[in-house]
Amino acid sequence: MELALSEEQQELAATVRALLARRADSAAARAAMESERGYDEALWQTLCDQVGVAALAIPEAYGGAGFSLLESMVVLEEVGRSLAPSPLLASLVAAEALLAGGTDEARRRLLPRIAAGEVAAFAVPDEPSLFADRATVLLVAGGELVETADAAAWVPSMDQTLRLGVVPSAAGAPVGDAAAARARASLVGAVGVAALSAGLAARALEMTVAYSKERVQFGRPIGSFQALKHRMADLLVLVEMSRSASWAASWALATEAPNAEQLAHVAKSYCSDALDRVAAETVQLHGGLAITWEHDAQLVFKRAHALGQLFGSARRHRALIEL
Repeated sequence: MELALSEEQQELAATVRALLARRADSAAARAAMESERGYDEALWQTLCDQVGVAALAIPEAYGGAGFSLLESMVVLEEVGRSLAPSPLLASLVAAEALLAGGTDEARRRLLPRIAAGEVAAFAVPDEPSLFADRATVLLVAGGELVETADAAAWVPSMDQTLRLGVVPSAAGAPVGDAAAARARASLVGAVGVAALSAGLAARALEMTVAYSKERVQFGRPIGSFQALKHRMADLLVLVEMSRSASWAASWALATEAPNAEQLAHVAKSYCSDALDRVAAETVQLHGGLAITWEHDAQLVFKRAHALGQLFGSARRHRALIEL
């Protein structure tokens, strides 16, 4: 089986990458994560208005673009590559939870708002959830799925590019089946993190290769040393395997393939472990420069550790794989 993106999906990835390159460089990403909102609202609105990133996987009947979950994962990979703080994964998980467990009335009322770019979040009481404190559409899964107007509390985290909030209770208006919503949210969240991880791993390797061509030791660029070539070649294998695992799980989840759950566990566990290795090598191969806060290797390192825990650790997902 050939696993590759279509021309339209490649064009979508290229469009998002070009926009993020212009609007979400290192300085912009740092300014966004240190802002009161925790992300660049203007950039988010541009992504929603010009590319329709929040609407991609939402059916046209609910105000969306009518594409599939795979297109959303393609965008998430580019968001991961950019290091820009973004509520895309949070909104995607909330939308998928509504589609899986929400009532038709809730879908017709809330999904058009998410498709238009309102920040949405899916939360479980007392558990840190992505962008829960910034969501205007906040769904909570307790005994039943509810829409709540209660304010979530911001939770400081090591990785400032991934904003977390905690909802204290599941009080609110019932909007559907919590079990179905939570099951879908868990799978979509895991595969979404795999996509972010694959994009970040590619970014980290690109940074490392570029640095190895510039840094000179003993009169030669360090990238010309065979030992470092081998290490970077090993990282390339991890990056390509991560991308393959992410795409396979995204496709399976989008098409509701019988093995979708298994591939989701494989993707999350493999991509998390691979990113940990790539991030560690990125710091190592950049030398002393990489341990300074001013260098982007620190952002890579912190996000790698945060993504490794988000929606379940690699060890937890490996334990769920049926051999």
